[in-house]
Amino acid sequence: MVEWDGHRIVIDSGPDFREQAIREGIDRLDAVLYTHGHADHILGLDDLRPLTYPHVTGGGRLPLYARRETATVLQSVFRYVFDDDYKYGGIAKVELREFNGPFELSGLRIVPVPVLHGDTEIVGYRIGRFAYLTDFSEVPEASFGILEGVELLFLDALRHVPHPTHSTVADSLKIAARIGAQQTYFIHMSHDLAHEETDRTLPDGVHLAYDGLRAEIDLEG
Repeated sequence: MVEWDGHRIVIDSGPDFREQAIREGIDRLDAVLYTHGHADHILGLDDLRPLTYPHVTGGGRLPLYARRETATVLQSVFRYVFDDDYKYGGIAKVELREFNGPFELSGLRIVPVPVLHGDTEIVGYRIGRFAYLTDFSEVPEASFGILEGVELLFLDALRHVPHPTHSTVADSLKIAARIGAQQTYFIHMSHDLAHEETDRTLPDGVHLAYDGLRAEIDLEG
């Protein structure tokens, strides 16, 4: 979740979104940004419904930003939502907004950052001095240029053992060192990583993230 100047967005809506929203007191959203269409990143879409009630949105629909490939998956998995012909209601009132490059959202420039998830290209996001890259096995050379000057960085780091579609702790440490953010947090860890034990081995400025983590940054600076 990213908050600034009274605005609030989330990146992805995974299966745990309902519990996360209750825990964090999320009572409204300006948008959802999707990285890709895998189940662990989209299956909480139904739980966006109470955040799309007219008294919350003012009568509009909640925008969902996604690349075309991800939008196609969302429309297929949640066909009943996007067909919008269920006469009794009870579905999330959302609208897809496809993008193929940077876009503006509530006064901020959102920059998609291409990464490779195995042999599939997906996107992370850069918002000012913050960047969030999940589910990658490789960061293409061109994307490092997009990430110059990032001060708060979130990186996929599944485990120590190599995986075909996710980064390892060692590889993410190399990426973090190259980008040089003041604070880097590893995300998408598996249970193969003992949290406290692993965190103690990481260099200064790098930590494993955890549920409820909060970090402050001047996005535009």
